Amino acid sequence: MSVLAQVQEKIKSALKAGDRRRVSALRMVLCELQNEAKRLRTELDDTAEVAVLRRELKRREESLEAFRAGGREDLAEYEDFAASLIRSLLPAQMDEGQLAQFIDEVVKEVGASSPKDMGKVMSAVMAKGGGSVDGKLAAKLVKERLSA
Repeated sequence: MSVLAQVQEKIKSALKAGDRRRVSALRMVLCELQNEAKRLRTELDDTAEVAVLRRELKRREESLEAFRAGGREDLAEYEDFAASLIRSLLPAQMDEGQLAQFIDEVVKEVGASSPKDMGKVMSAVMAKGGGSVDGKLAAKLVKERLSA
């Protein structure tokens, strides 16, 4: 089942349950998925849907930080809720140990030896790992591996 279909089903169940906050957050995700499909003038595949979810998650996390810094805990709480809802729609992420092992394999495969090769390694990690790789954590681990 596509992410779009999952979101639509979750909206239906949230509407039936009368959960306005969940409906609002899910409609925001649905809107972004539909806007991306319109922009590309095609149906989104799994990779594109995950990319939209990651972009929205990043937006919510940035907004969360901004609202907390501005003392708006009420808005920060909603953004935190929306971010957790988006995380539940994303595919499972590799934990740090699995990701470190995966990166070691990619570094050997690519033949990287210095920090100059970070771009090459990161592009291979993201291409092979797909939606199961956290980009920030991967960048940190790749940097550590290549600096050592």
